[in-house]
Amino acid sequence: MGVDIMSSEYVNVDEAVSRIGGNVNLYKKLLGRFVDGNHYDILESALQSGDTEGASHQAHSLKGVSANLSLSKIWSITVELEQLLKDGADCSSCMSELKEAFTSTLEKISEIMS
Repeated sequence: MGVDIMSSEYVNVDEAVSRIGGNVNLYKKLLGRFVDGNHYDILESALQSGDTEGASHQAHSLKGVSANLSLSKIWSITVELEQLLKDGADCSSCMSELKEAFTSTLEKISEIMS
């Protein structure tokens, strides 16, 4: 299956691979690191413990990583989440969306990796 067929609303493989000079193997390696990073769990833990500063830092980091890897859905939600955290607003709905996006994105990454 060609890499371009695997692009979706969650992962834009073409864009990401193009960004790193067409190196599909490097992209897969970076995706593996993302999967191993437990980003959602770290963010959720910070929020549950009331560590707004830690949650903001994690949301910002996740926004950057997802942009670099073209994880489109996660990126768009973390943009919103980061603003909610800055504003001190309730982010439970946004976190629910992020959890769903993570699940779908990780499924897509699994397909790409195989």
